[in-house]
Amino acid sequence: MLIKQLSVFIENKQGRLEDVTQVLKDHNINIASFSLADTSAYGMLRMIVSDPEEGKRILKEEGFSARLTDVIAVKIPQMPGTLHEVLKVLSDSEISIEYMYTLATAGRDTSIIMKASDLDKALMVLKKHKYGLCTAKEAYEINNLNCK
Repeated sequence: MLIKQLSVFIENKQGRLEDVTQVLKDHNINIASFSLADTSAYGMLRMIVSDPEEGKRILKEEGFSARLTDVIAVKIPQMPGTLHEVLKVLSDSEISIEYMYTLATAGRDTSIIMKASDLDKALMVLKKHKYGLCTAKEAYEINNLNCK
Protein backbone atom coordinates (compact mmCIF):
# COMPACT_ATOMS: atom_id res chain seq x y z
CA MET A 1 0.00 0.00 0.00
CA LEU A 2 1.42 3.33 -1.02
CA ILE A 3 0.99 6.42 1.10
CA LYS A 4 1.53 10.07 0.16
CA GLN A 5 4.42 11.96 1.66
CA LEU A 6 4.36 15.76 1.63
CA SER A 7 7.77 17.19 0.73
CA VAL A 8 8.63 20.87 1.09
CA PHE A 9 11.77 22.67 -0.09
CA ILE A 10 12.62 25.40 2.39
CA GLU A 11 15.33 28.01 2.61
CA ASN A 12 17.89 27.40 5.30
CA LYS A 13 17.13 30.56 7.24
CA GLN A 14 15.69 31.33 10.61
CA GLY A 15 11.92 30.98 10.86
CA ARG A 16 11.22 29.17 7.57
CA LEU A 17 10.60 25.78 9.21
CA GLU A 18 8.32 27.49 11.72
CA ASP A 19 6.46 29.14 8.83
CA VAL A 20 5.69 25.72 7.31
CA THR A 21 4.45 24.28 10.59
CA GLN A 22 2.36 27.41 11.26
CA VAL A 23 0.55 27.04 7.92
CA LEU A 24 -0.21 23.39 8.67
CA LYS A 25 -1.33 24.22 12.21
CA ASP A 26 -3.60 27.03 11.00
CA HIS A 27 -5.36 24.52 8.71
CA ASN A 28 -5.61 21.79 11.36
CA ILE A 29 -3.23 19.42 9.56
CA ASN A 30 -1.37 17.08 11.89
CA ILE A 31 2.21 15.98 11.27
CA ALA A 32 2.42 12.27 12.10
CA SER A 33 6.09 11.97 11.16
CA PHE A 34 8.84 14.01 9.55
CA SER A 35 12.43 14.07 8.39
CA LEU A 36 14.52 17.16 7.73
CA ALA A 37 17.69 17.10 5.64
CA ASP A 38 19.64 20.20 4.73
CA THR A 39 22.34 21.63 2.55
CA SER A 40 24.00 24.99 3.03
CA ALA A 41 21.20 26.87 1.26
CA TYR A 42 18.06 24.70 1.33
CA GLY A 43 16.40 21.97 3.31
CA MET A 44 14.05 19.15 2.38
CA LEU A 45 11.25 18.58 4.86
CA ARG A 46 9.49 15.26 4.32
CA MET A 47 6.29 14.65 6.26
CA ILE A 48 3.45 12.22 6.70
CA VAL A 49 0.48 14.45 7.46
CA SER A 50 -3.21 13.95 8.19
CA ASP A 51 -4.30 15.40 4.82
CA PRO A 52 -1.44 15.42 2.29
CA GLU A 53 -3.47 16.81 -0.65
CA GLU A 54 -4.75 19.75 1.40
CA GLY A 55 -1.31 20.27 2.94
CA LYS A 56 0.26 20.55 -0.50
CA ARG A 57 -2.47 22.91 -1.70
CA ILE A 58 -2.24 25.33 1.21
CA LEU A 59 1.56 25.35 1.30
CA LYS A 60 1.66 26.16 -2.42
CA GLU A 61 -0.87 28.96 -1.83
CA GLU A 62 1.52 30.34 0.80
CA GLY A 63 4.42 30.32 -1.67
CA PHE A 64 6.21 27.14 -0.61
CA SER A 65 7.54 24.58 -3.07
CA ALA A 66 5.60 21.46 -2.06
CA ARG A 67 4.99 18.12 -3.75
CA LEU A 68 3.59 14.68 -2.98
CA THR A 69 5.66 11.51 -3.26
CA ASP A 70 4.58 7.88 -2.95
CA VAL A 71 6.27 5.98 -0.12
CA ILE A 72 5.76 2.76 1.84
CA ALA A 73 5.23 2.39 5.59
CA VAL A 74 6.36 -1.06 6.71
CA LYS A 75 5.78 -2.28 10.24
CA ILE A 76 8.59 -4.03 12.12
CA PRO A 77 8.94 -5.20 15.72
CA GLN A 78 11.24 -3.19 17.98
CA MET A 79 13.87 -5.90 18.38
CA PRO A 80 17.55 -6.06 17.45
CA GLY A 81 18.07 -6.98 13.81
CA THR A 82 14.54 -6.45 12.49
CA LEU A 83 15.43 -3.40 10.41
CA HIS A 84 18.41 -5.29 9.00
CA GLU A 85 16.13 -8.20 8.03
CA VAL A 86 13.76 -5.91 6.09
CA LEU A 87 16.65 -4.18 4.34
CA LYS A 88 18.26 -7.53 3.45
CA VAL A 89 15.01 -8.88 1.97
CA LEU A 90 14.77 -5.77 -0.21
CA SER A 91 18.46 -5.77 -1.13
CA ASP A 92 18.35 -9.47 -2.06
CA SER A 93 15.53 -8.51 -4.47
CA GLU A 94 17.73 -5.78 -5.97
CA ILE A 95 15.70 -2.96 -4.45
CA SER A 96 17.61 -0.01 -3.04
CA ILE A 97 16.35 2.40 -0.40
CA GLU A 98 16.65 6.07 -1.31
CA TYR A 99 15.76 7.29 2.19
CA MET A 100 13.78 6.27 5.25
CA TYR A 101 12.59 7.52 8.63
CA THR A 102 10.22 6.34 11.35
CA LEU A 103 6.49 6.94 11.62
CA ALA A 104 5.19 7.70 15.09
CA THR A 105 3.43 4.57 16.34
CA ALA A 106 1.95 3.26 19.53
CA GLY A 107 2.84 -0.07 21.10
CA ARG A 108 5.81 -2.36 20.58
CA ASP A 109 6.22 -2.04 16.82
CA THR A 110 7.79 0.65 14.68
CA SER A 111 6.67 1.70 11.23
CA ILE A 112 9.39 2.78 8.82
CA ILE A 113 8.65 5.18 5.98
CA MET A 114 10.66 4.10 2.92
CA LYS A 115 11.27 5.49 -0.53
CA ALA A 116 12.49 2.55 -2.60
CA SER A 117 13.93 2.38 -6.09
CA ASP A 118 10.96 0.26 -7.24
CA LEU A 119 7.92 0.77 -5.02
CA ASP A 120 5.69 -1.81 -6.70
CA LYS A 121 8.36 -4.51 -6.48
CA ALA A 122 9.13 -3.53 -2.86
CA LEU A 123 5.45 -3.92 -1.95
CA MET A 124 5.34 -7.34 -3.56
CA VAL A 125 8.51 -8.50 -1.78
CA LEU A 126 7.39 -7.17 1.62
CA LYS A 127 3.98 -8.85 1.30
CA LYS A 128 5.63 -12.11 0.20
CA HIS A 129 7.75 -12.03 3.37
CA LYS A 130 4.64 -11.24 5.44
CA TYR A 131 5.63 -7.75 6.59
CA GLY A 132 2.73 -5.57 7.69
CA LEU A 133 2.13 -2.37 5.76
CA CYS A 134 0.27 0.73 6.83
CA THR A 135 -2.65 1.88 4.75
CA ALA A 136 -2.86 5.55 3.86
CA LYS A 137 -5.68 6.02 6.35
CA GLU A 138 -3.66 4.44 9.16
CA ALA A 139 -0.58 6.51 8.37
CA TYR A 140 -2.48 9.81 8.20
CA GLU A 141 -4.79 9.28 11.17
CA ILE A 142 -4.13 11.58 14.08
CA ASN A 143 -5.42 9.41 16.91
CA ASN A 144 -4.69 5.86 15.73
CA LEU A 145 -1.07 5.48 14.77
CA ASN A 146 -0.79 1.74 15.32
CA CYS A 147 -0.64 0.23 11.83
CA LYS A 148 -1.69 -3.35 11.09
